Amino acid sequence: MSRPLLALSAMVAAGVITTGATAMPAHAQPDPVPHAGSLHDTAISRAEANVTRHAGTFGFGAGQKLRAKDVVIDADGTQHVRFERTYHGLPVVGGDFVVHQKADGSLKGSTRAKAHGIALGSVTPAVGAKGTAAKALKRAHGSVRNAKSTPQLIVWAADGRPRLAWRTTVQGVGDKGQPHGEVFVTDATTGAAIENYDAEREATGTGHSEYTGDIGIDTTQQADGSYALIDPVRGHITKDAHNLSSSSVKSTSGTLFTDADNTWGDGRKFSTDRATAAVDAHANTAKTFDYYKTTFGRNGIKNDGRGATVFVHVGTNWDNAQWSDTCFCMLTGDGDGTTDPEQVDLDTMGHEMTHGVTSATANLRYSGESGGLNEATSDILGTMVEWYAANPVDTPDYLFSDQSTPPWLRRFDKPSLDGRSADCWSKSVGRLDVHYSSGVGNHWFYLASEGSGAKTVNGVSYNSPTCNGSTVTGIGNKKASAIWYRALTVYMTSTTDYKGARTATLNAAKDLYGATSTEYATVAAAWSAVNVS
Repeated sequence: MSRPLLALSAMVAAGVITTGATAMPAHAQPDPVPHAGSLHDTAISRAEANVTRHAGTFGFGAGQKLRAKDVVIDADGTQHVRFERTYHGLPVVGGDFVVHQKADGSLKGSTRAKAHGIALGSVTPAVGAKGTAAKALKRAHGSVRNAKSTPQLIVWAADGRPRLAWRTTVQGVGDKGQPHGEVFVTDATTGAAIENYDAEREATGTGHSEYTGDIGIDTTQQADGSYALIDPVRGHITKDAHNLSSSSVKSTSGTLFTDADNTWGDGRKFSTDRATAAVDAHANTAKTFDYYKTTFGRNGIKNDGRGATVFVHVGTNWDNAQWSDTCFCMLTGDGDGTTDPEQVDLDTMGHEMTHGVTSATANLRYSGESGGLNEATSDILGTMVEWYAANPVDTPDYLFSDQSTPPWLRRFDKPSLDGRSADCWSKSVGRLDVHYSSGVGNHWFYLASEGSGAKTVNGVSYNSPTCNGSTVTGIGNKKASAIWYRALTVYMTSTTDYKGARTATLNAAKDLYGATSTEYATVAAAWSAVNVS
């Protein structure tokens, strides 16, 4: 394999350059990329003409092509056109520049990266791709698991000395279970290391969400400059299931959401922009993670720091959401297509991910009274995610899934208002569907938090009765949920029933506040008020 011969022209450091024209070789032609809008198109065409007329200024010569990347037009008409370049089809790292021109298209100057002229005698590497890939995998061992490597031949000019190089991306799984990669750049002639860096960079995108307004979302910038819905802090990723049925979804299904400018969604209900549901899902998964970590010190669903995979657009008119332990995935549907939009609102996301917390702790059986407690746990702690987030667009309340299933799917003050749920415990509660037997636990939580009788909270009117005619004074939902969480993680087991839940929460209240505390007494009173003694 022949070694490339380097014939380097003069290197010029980055700066503003306004020197005169130099003839451009006839075989070095710009490769225009269209931009939306006639002003952008005109600016690009004029910039390409300026590069042609001032080839020496831009170091643009034989074997090179340009790709317009961005256009900025000032209020006074001044245009700034950003280009990347290739050399004999190879991307030039450090070869980018910006053409600055007046409103009439005349050249004002340029801003360049390190590279100026590029003239390599050959683009045939002396070091092969296979050996380069193997060395990169070895170097990444320990920081990237289940790794695969992909070498790409480039012209490396970021340090002002153009040479042929391999840019090898090693992609796999990071320490939090998140997609993670590292990039290794090596000299394609000698094999010497040039540099290495993370393939992804933390970024904050702008999300136009369906339920919570315009919000910042944590994203990751990829090696190619695009952005992905990979949360670099918490490790979760958000993917489009492309309407695959919930029973068919696996962790490897779907496609990761990516975007060129890190602005996502359009903020509309029943949106045709598939990224809109992804904004809510991604942001609300982060809020759920943060709620558990900030409130209880729990580092992720399994308390192992691992992020989940979140799928949106599952099924066709699937008006539901669910957690799957099998794929460690959160699955969300698009609603019924008429009245219920996407199932990605705050308390719904918190509810489903809490099923994962329950599975990792008490693992309450999903049938009978323990199944009702499982559902109640998700309703209670999912609702507390909404209270934790305190988003003014989705005001915290005791109405579960009121945004995605208006006016609400279940409520806490009087669960029977849905026509199916139980307000009070009876011997028949265990025979109900778990979504309706959960009413007893939800009612207990409201009474323990807010107390009985009529009350207005955040503009919503509630009127909670008691089953034994008593009056209950609440201790606030932060204390009530802390008691429930400790009971779940310390005292409940897979077969805990409502009587067992009373004992578990009293033990938790005693641990947290003392056996003679108001909190302990309120827990007992609230259980008695729903006929659990």
